[in-house]
This record gives sequence, C-alpha cells and structure tokens, in this order.
Amino acid sequence: MKLPNGYGSVTKLSGNRRKPYLARVTLGWIMDADGESVKQNRITIGTFKTKKEALQALAEYGANPYDIANNNLTLAELYQKWTESYFPTLSGESSTRTIVAAWRYCHPLCKMRVKDLRARHIKGIMEDGYIIASRGKKAGEKIPASPGTKARIKSMFNLMLDYALEFEIVDKNYARTFDISEDIIKEKEAATRGHIIFSESEMDSLWSAADSIRFADWILIQCYMGWRPQELATLRLEDVHLDEWYMQAGMKTSAGKDRVIPIHSRIRPLVKRNYDYALSLGSNFLFNDPKATKGGINITYDKYAGRFKKVVEELNLNPEHRPHDPRMTFITMAKKAGIDNLVIKRLAGHRITDVTEGVYTVRDLEWLRSDIEKIP
Repeated sequence: MKLPNGYGSVTKLSGNRRKPYLARVTLGWIMDADGESVKQNRITIGTFKTKKEALQALAEYGANPYDIANNNLTLAELYQKWTESYFPTLSGESSTRTIVAAWRYCHPLCKMRVKDLRARHIKGIMEDGYIIASRGKKAGEKIPASPGTKARIKSMFNLMLDYALEFEIVDKNYARTFDISEDIIKEKEAATRGHIIFSESEMDSLWSAADSIRFADWILIQCYMGWRPQELATLRLEDVHLDEWYMQAGMKTSAGKDRVIPIHSRIRPLVKRNYDYALSLGSNFLFNDPKATKGGINITYDKYAGRFKKVVEELNLNPEHRPHDPRMTFITMAKKAGIDNLVIKRLAGHRITDVTEGVYTVRDLEWLRSDIEKIP
C-alpha cells in the first residue's frame, strides 16, 4: 500500500539485519550547490524489527511530531549537554566531582536512547553498577556502588532528566517515579559516621614522622589551621604570607571564602618548607608531589585523600580516619585551649549568626594570632 505524500516511507534494508526496516520522514527540501535543483531532506526515525513497528513509528511521529535529533539522543550525549549547562552553576569542585563519580557507574547505559530509559534501568544501575579499579590493591577488580554513591546516582538522574523534560527530550522523568529503597537508606546510615579526631598519641606519631614520612607534615598543617581538604589542596603561594605568618584563602560558603588564619608558630617550619619546595618546582601551589602520575604535580582532593590514607597506614593510626578529621581535630584543640567559640567559627569558616560578632566586631590578625597560639 502506497503511503500518502509527506507521510514518510518504510524501506527494507539489504542483508541479514536484526532490525531491517528503516523508517524515514521528509523535513523540507535542500537546494543543490548549483542552485538549480532541490532534493528531499530525509531524516531517519529509526530501524525496526518488523514493517508494522516501522509504520507505527511513522504514525506516532505524524500524530505528534518531535525533534528527531533529540529522539535518538543517547544517555551519554544527554549527560554531556546537561553537565555543560549545570556544572557552571555549582559552587565548587567537590560538587562537580560527586556527579562525575556517580556517572562512572552508568557506563552500561551510555549508548541507550534517552527516550527508552525507564525506572528499572536506573534502579538496575543503582543496585548492580560498578567500576573497575585502575590502581591500588584492588586494581582490575569490580567495585560496586557504595550506599552514598547509589543515592548520588538517583539524585543525578533526577536532575539530568529534569533537564531532558524541560527541553522536551523526554515526556516523563522516570527517575522521580520511585524513591530510594529502605535498604539503601539503612546501608547509607550504617556507613555514615562522625569524624574521629586525632588522639594525643597519634599527634605525637605525626610529629615524629614530620621530617621522615612524606605528607605527614600536610596533615599536621591541616590540624593546626583547620582547612577543609579541598581548601588545603588548592592553597596557592599567593595565599601564603610568610612575612606576617598567615594565610588568606577558603571556599564553599560566604563565611569560608578568603578568611584569614594565622600560621601557628609550631607549624611555621613545615609551611616554609613546602613553600620553598613549591618555588623550586616552579609551582604556584603550596602542596605538590612531583611523583604524581597524572594531573600535574599540584594536588587535588582525591590526591590528598590518597596520600592521607598512606600516612595513616604507615603510622598505624586509626584506619577509620578520613581527610576531614584534621579539621575536626583543629576545632577540638581550639575548644580545649579555651578559644572563644565565635573565634573558632571565624577561623573554621562557619557562619556566624551573632550580629555583634559577625557585623560589628573586627578581629585583626594579631587578635586572631593571640587566640590560635593558645593551642599547645
């Protein structure tokens, strides 16, 4: 049966194909380069197992025309489009990193058409998704998604398909048709714990190793200044003022940005050593590792986390320690030393709700230095 003019066409392709029926529609006409003739601008809707399926696809397009380019958009292409729009709106590198980490588990779905994605596919990745470890003791092994990663995968699909819905790539966000299972919530709660401060004996071990074990001094500097790991990793030489012994940097919140922290007298030699080493390497960053295998000699959050773990293992410290623990150690030592709680918030980059302290009190460098030197 001949199809009506302008309706589209179905053609059977040659050879032994799983989907031999090609459905196409004509979207206008294209003039040849000579300017004397025109030809149809024929766009493929897709290939199908049976002629009936191909005709049905034509009928659906005729009843509700859609953007065919978007119709065949893969999940990997959607991720690229969405992240190009979404990442610039994020406040810091850590937010971007969590999305990139979650996306790594989605490789089985990368070539899938977005319009074919359903809730069962997203749930399947959350439950069975994995990555292959590229280094360390587990190199080559499958690493399943942790409870926290499962939750981030769900959140990523929520946002990515919101974007797809806005641009009419899909007509329904299947990620929002289900909630995270109780099992994942319980797993996540079980995996979550508070920070563990470094004990006095652990601090003694770090000090004993400051000159002999690489990167132990980085942990000590963090313990005496309270930097977040990602802040420590991005400290630049221009942030370090050795003439007056303070640093001015910070990120994440308005209270945390560009805050002034005096360099405690006990860690000054450690800071000076890293500063001079950075100059000798020609680096603009305070902390560097020339043996880093990728991404340059300056460190990132992930690089710091890896080196932090090595120091903890080498010194036989509590294996549960994480890169945020030195920050908690700093806050705890400051409280034990009797430093005013509002000053601690200022040094740690926490929001100060007290109007008198936050707006009307100006604490100069020497005032802050006299407080931080109370830490033994």
